[in-house]
Amino acid sequence: MMDIPLTIGEIMRHGTTVHRDAEVVTWTGDRPRRATFGDIGRRAAQLAGGLRELGVTADQRVATFQWNNQEHLAAYLAIPSMGAVLHTLNIRLSPDQVAWIANHAEDHVVIVDGSLVPLLARALPECKTVRHVVVTGKADTSPLAAAGAEVHSYDELLAGKPERFDWPDDLDERSAAAMCYTSGTTGNPKGVTYSHRSAYLHSMALLAGEAAGLTAADRCLPVVPMFHANAWGIPYGAVMAGASLVMPDRFLQAQPLVEMVGRERVTVSGAVPSIWNDVLRHLREHGGDFSAMRVVLCGGSAVPRALMQAFEEEMGVKVLQAWGMTETSPVASIATPPVGAEGEEAWRYRTSAGRMIIGVQGRVVGDDDSVLPSDGDAVGEIEVRGPWVTARYNSGADPDRFHDGWLRTGDVGTIDELGFITISDRSKDVIKSGGEWISSVELENALMGHPTVLEAAVVGVPDTRWEERPLAAVVVAEGESVSPDELRDFLAGSVPKWQLPDRWAFIPEVPKTSVGKFDKKVIRQRYADGELDVYEQR
Repeated sequence: MMDIPLTIGEIMRHGTTVHRDAEVVTWTGDRPRRATFGDIGRRAAQLAGGLRELGVTADQRVATFQWNNQEHLAAYLAIPSMGAVLHTLNIRLSPDQVAWIANHAEDHVVIVDGSLVPLLARALPECKTVRHVVVTGKADTSPLAAAGAEVHSYDELLAGKPERFDWPDDLDERSAAAMCYTSGTTGNPKGVTYSHRSAYLHSMALLAGEAAGLTAADRCLPVVPMFHANAWGIPYGAVMAGASLVMPDRFLQAQPLVEMVGRERVTVSGAVPSIWNDVLRHLREHGGDFSAMRVVLCGGSAVPRALMQAFEEEMGVKVLQAWGMTETSPVASIATPPVGAEGEEAWRYRTSAGRMIIGVQGRVVGDDDSVLPSDGDAVGEIEVRGPWVTARYNSGADPDRFHDGWLRTGDVGTIDELGFITISDRSKDVIKSGGEWISSVELENALMGHPTVLEAAVVGVPDTRWEERPLAAVVVAEGESVSPDELRDFLAGSVPKWQLPDRWAFIPEVPKTSVGKFDKKVIRQRYADGELDVYEQR
């Protein structure tokens, strides 16, 4: 058989020629900007030419500091395809974190959206390796120049460049294509480098029927940011399949998202549960057209059953839970029930973390690193391996996360005989009470099934008698009210009495990390500092 490298260049070549008429629609708040995949291919060629002019060669890192839009997609395609490495910087991090990551990655160029210039300018003085900044759209670039970088207009950089580029066809498929850093909830963020091969295979997995099943008939709305684990692989998967893309840019609120879905006839979308909670609330209050939507991918944190049921019963939309992390590119499992499962049995599978997709293997490991049976009962840390699972972090950081060729995920749970993963908790979030373990995730999911509860985060707090006890921080829907006693009674039907929270706090919103996950360390700190108004039950 011919030995053709599996590269992002091949994804680009196929998508921008065979599917040249597919669309990229970028939301503007007024009327959307439209381009075809063929247009994006030509822009990618011009961008590659411009980056060559700036001295980008070999595997130099080119960072992006951008929203989800057509310029970002062109960078997604051009930078890896020319042999350089795409590094998606997280626009929601603090300036010192952005600078630390840019220095650690040794970024040479940063492409920044004009609306984000003030944010980047705050970090740029400490970005020691950045030589050039390319600005898309209109912006006052003087803060960037003052920081010492050579500033270029995106349009001027591309102007006059050929619409064809001599893309290398001898790239090693195992060479670096893209980089993404973890959100750094503990310690410094850690860098993960994706190879061309891993990105290609992950895209193919996303096209599989057991996953998103993308085809040229789809119109995909990636709400998940392109700086977060390559937007769950949706951009590359869409280009590979010829599925049109609807890019939300900075318009990530419920109202514009609902409008996008209706006007652009979106069929597939992906975002964290908090986004879909907001969208559901907007749909209930103002209506909207979700008739074209066939599947919503949801992950990043456990998806409440109540949310999935509401979308299915009220909108006719299936919400499909997925599990993974930056280290797994990120999709590792999808919660599609096995054939024949119905009713409560089907829901048991749908509310799990899902079944591992082809290419990913998983196992359960005990405290002594012994491999436990995959019987659905043995509880331990989940470890995974596969062709799009990282084997190590950049610069060899945190080597203890890798065990005999497997990635320690930090998630505690079980794997059953069919490969379905049930996550009890993150290892750092499990609550140890009186020598027994309490799953904060199970309590959160149960609480979010209450009709007045929008969000709930549960953490362990110190207790003189039991070592730790659960504190439930609850967000109640506007105009509604509920007491701790009512919530405790509501939980009593599904949770053992000794696991029921005995400390309650009502908060305006659950604090979240830069990628939309519950930031429980903030809740713990607020409790420790006495900043929460806590009702204690005894």
